[in-house]
Amino acid sequence: MAKDKYIVEVEPGKPAKDGKPSTGPVYRSIFAKDGFPAPIPGLDSCWDIFRLSVEKYPNNKMLGRREIVNGKPGKYLWMTYREVYTIVVKIGNSIRSIGIEQGGRCGIYGANSPEWIMSMEACNAHGLYCVPLYDTLGAGAIEFIICHAEVTLAFVEEKKISELLKTFPGAANYLKTIVSFGKATPQQKEEAEKYGVTMYSWDEFLSLGSNKDFELPVKKKSDICTIMYTSGTTGDPKGVMISNNSIVTLIAGVKRLLESVNESLTINDVYLSYLPLAHIFDRVIEECFINHGASIGFWRGDVKLLTEDIVELKPTIFCAVPRVLDRIYSGLQQRISAGGFIKKTMFNLAYSLKLRHMKKGHKHAEAAPLCDKVVFSKVKQGLGGNVRLILSGAAPLASHVEEYLRVVTCSYVLQGYGLTETCAGTFVSIPDELNMLGTVGPPVPNVDVCLESVPEMGYDALSNKPRGEVCVRGDTLFSGYYKREDLTKEVFVDGWFHTGDVGEWQADGSLKIIDRKKNIFKLSQGEYVAVENLENIYGLVSAIDSVHATAMVLTSAFFSRYKFEHIWVYGNSFESCLVAVINPSKQAVEEWAAQNGESGDFETLCENPKVKQYFVGELARIGKEKKLKGFEFIKAVHLDPVPFDLERGLITPTFKIKRPQMLKYYQNAVDDMYKSLK
Repeated sequence: MAKDKYIVEVEPGKPAKDGKPSTGPVYRSIFAKDGFPAPIPGLDSCWDIFRLSVEKYPNNKMLGRREIVNGKPGKYLWMTYREVYTIVVKIGNSIRSIGIEQGGRCGIYGANSPEWIMSMEACNAHGLYCVPLYDTLGAGAIEFIICHAEVTLAFVEEKKISELLKTFPGAANYLKTIVSFGKATPQQKEEAEKYGVTMYSWDEFLSLGSNKDFELPVKKKSDICTIMYTSGTTGDPKGVMISNNSIVTLIAGVKRLLESVNESLTINDVYLSYLPLAHIFDRVIEECFINHGASIGFWRGDVKLLTEDIVELKPTIFCAVPRVLDRIYSGLQQRISAGGFIKKTMFNLAYSLKLRHMKKGHKHAEAAPLCDKVVFSKVKQGLGGNVRLILSGAAPLASHVEEYLRVVTCSYVLQGYGLTETCAGTFVSIPDELNMLGTVGPPVPNVDVCLESVPEMGYDALSNKPRGEVCVRGDTLFSGYYKREDLTKEVFVDGWFHTGDVGEWQADGSLKIIDRKKNIFKLSQGEYVAVENLENIYGLVSAIDSVHATAMVLTSAFFSRYKFEHIWVYGNSFESCLVAVINPSKQAVEEWAAQNGESGDFETLCENPKVKQYFVGELARIGKEKKLKGFEFIKAVHLDPVPFDLERGLITPTFKIKRPQMLKYYQNAVDDMYKSLK
């Protein structure tokens, strides 16, 4: 690369050898050129993060929620660090009083709340494994996690109790105690007791430990503090074991990064907690805030009320997934369009002027101060008025949205990249570097990163434009998949974690994610999709792929009863749903048309919206039969009467789909399908 502005090389690249692909040079952040940040003194565990802040900032506001008066939301009411600590001690004593010792597993199920954090801190205090249960997971997955992790105690949001009870009797083999974040009805307690499970209200459980004082166990950096189950790509969720060391190392790296760009966190920072605490992204952000004695306010759990909560809380740091920022972008566009010719013209002129100055290298705060004051201040007020940094993660943020928000929000808009396995933060873009649009920035200063060539996909980590699978090394990495050493060995090779994502180094040392090594991708809401698995379910594609050309004619009649002979499922990180291109069975189409009064030849019928809707319905039927998740359902289809063939380069000689070529060939059809869904 020409100029590695934000990274330094620490090891040279290696050529391919003994069947192993070549690897590019090992890089780390320029902010770690003299070594990674030293551990923060006294910070050996997640409990220390909280404990030390209680000692330093006992009277600081820590956790807040909106007061509800006569059914209407009021101001945020706050608990100080000392007040939170007092309750955490009670929770910990109550946990120990029912016989749970160090190394025990405690589940937490529900939307973000002060009780969520306090339950987590009690687990940290007593060396228990905190096992978050995704707020959006169904009973099947929750039952699996409870049984797989051997969860004996579950803290549960009041309105989620009924969902948890659906996991019985299976989950009751391990789960023995349920604690509601609020109340628990006599009927719910009775239902739990049928399966030998004791249920407490929040106040009842706290009273169990009121007269007890259990000694806190010694906690080591290497101890596991949480098992976070990923939503999974195929099969059951995987339990990612994260140690105390992973989180405290990440905090030291984030501290170094923010100090290096003059954006350190302070006790005056305020964070809105609405992204799921069950995900590593929000968990580590909140740990960083707690480490600095800052304040965390919780939303009311309704996305329609999110803007109201933002305005009331006035956060200084706003973290989001692209879908939230896309909504903000669309809402601003609509308001500007509806504002009349003069306001629209004024806004566009201010936007063009500020962007032009930013492209010339001016910092966003200095690019057009008058425009910020007169025009863009209203946008800033819409985010509470105090936001200085917006961080996007979990999926790629469209470049035009990122650029727009960098101009109009009067704050830094940074894009990051990481996985549960890397403890979230691995890359993040740099403030006021407009050239980093569309990238995830350089590495955070606590990891080493290299690219490994993927020859079968044409990616060369040693070329002039280095491309390859992103591999990460460092203390932030997870400790393995719980009870799945086989899967751990697949992704850990010689100390390097293989992410499965394909990246491309940019000249300034930032990284652009350009592909997936395997046929797995992420939708805009952060859900992973194993596309081959879906194609097998929807179209028996694996069976078609396994036959030879000479057998194709013989098998077509068999596959016609499944309504199509070949299917290509597509989605990407900028869309929230899946679409598909199908080679339909001519016989099935013509029979349906005859039965439903639709006329035309095969080609014409393939363009008929009613025929397409029929196929969407058939796909939904199969999806329901196979119990697919909502995001795995196909929402729109394009019917191609011409089978995918070698002549157009769409399939291999063994009838396997060539995905990049399919996208190139059907790009217009894909665009039309997504437009039809808007």
